[in-house]
Amino acid sequence: MPALAFVDLETTGATASHDRITEIGIVEVDEHGAIREWQQLVNPGTQIPPFIEQLTGITNEMVADAPPFEAVAAETLRRLEGRLFIAHNARFDYSFLKSEFKRLGIDFRSNVTCTVKLSRALYPEHHRHNLDSLIERHGLHAEARHRALADAQLIHQFWQKIHVDRSSEAIEAALRKQNARPSLPPQLDAGFIDDLPDGPGVYLFYGENNLPIYVGKAKEIRKRVLAHFSGDLRSAKEMALVQQVRRIDWIVTAGEIGALLTESALVKELLPTQNRLLRKNDEVCTWTLVDEGEGWLRPQLVLANDLDFGLATSCYGLFKNSKEANTVLRQLVESHNLCDMLTGQQPIKPGKPCFGHQIRRCKGACVGKEPLAKHTMRLMAALTGLKLVSWPFPGPAILREDDEAHVIDGWRYLGTAKSDQDVHQLLDSRRPPFDRDTYKILAKYVARMKPLAAISGAFA
Repeated sequence: MPALAFVDLETTGATASHDRITEIGIVEVDEHGAIREWQQLVNPGTQIPPFIEQLTGITNEMVADAPPFEAVAAETLRRLEGRLFIAHNARFDYSFLKSEFKRLGIDFRSNVTCTVKLSRALYPEHHRHNLDSLIERHGLHAEARHRALADAQLIHQFWQKIHVDRSSEAIEAALRKQNARPSLPPQLDAGFIDDLPDGPGVYLFYGENNLPIYVGKAKEIRKRVLAHFSGDLRSAKEMALVQQVRRIDWIVTAGEIGALLTESALVKELLPTQNRLLRKNDEVCTWTLVDEGEGWLRPQLVLANDLDFGLATSCYGLFKNSKEANTVLRQLVESHNLCDMLTGQQPIKPGKPCFGHQIRRCKGACVGKEPLAKHTMRLMAALTGLKLVSWPFPGPAILREDDEAHVIDGWRYLGTAKSDQDVHQLLDSRRPPFDRDTYKILAKYVARMKPLAAISGAFA
């Protein structure tokens, strides 16, 4: 039997890149079955949020006099080295330890087994595989849930349970499947796999001469990146992309919104060769309505960069160029029996009918047979499906996502802040041009935005 380490951590939050460990619990089992247990409180160097205190029972007072991780790093490493790292949702615990060791200049690596995945593989008839479900299902004994050593003991009990319930062949097969590595092209160092984070963000593929070739977003970076290298590649294009990759990098975000915004911004900044849909759109334009008097509103094409998208401005559609905008308007004119002259499809000739009226499509607003106001009402009805969301704030706004704040002004994404100081720096920076893709992302979340002027601070 290989040497094993059943591991559980308590932390200040869920993100390994900036949250910290508050407690370590390890159950060591050696090759002969001898068991040793170790538990250590850790001073995280930051405040434990109240809801985490309530969940774990570990308070700020309890860790105030505890050693920092750097003081227990050597002991932790000694208990883990040469052992199979076993944890529930193992990537969580493993990524936190890797991050803590990395801050000390230590490159920690270990073979990892996740008991959540093991439970799913060995007990597929069940739908829930969290630790509480395993306690109930298998009669595990928990002395203090959400304390590190107690949870590590539960994981050890589950390991013992599966070796009673299932054959060694079934367990070995489940472990092999779980630890199977994707087939990587020879130019990539397989070591990067252990560093891939599990959370949301953006990943970047670089080719020869450090040239960016692809930027992608993901709810789970690790899962999405490894999918590129699975044997079941979906197309020749995907295979060609994989063969070009020489280096992989990533940016962790607080959530999906941050990943979407970062991806869109990076594609426009780096112009990776394999991204086409999110390229720069400097010619984006929209239709507005100009009041010509007597009830007549005339469509006018305006570059999106020239607008503030305020409450007073009604805009219809975002088009990549004027050709696309005019094509769409032309289709609406024809399908809604609108006047060619009043909609700008042909020059106005006072007293003369437009071409549409001559072929009995236009209802005659151009020659007084239909009131201008009625024609305008039909025009606005035709444009309804294209109406954009107006910018609802008098100035900048923020969109909170976990512990980050996305700063937006007039649908323009200024950047993401992690402190009020970051917010002020973003507001003082150059305002970026309007971007169609950014608008499409942000318009879905406008109800969650807060005007910056109405709050004392984004992080208050």
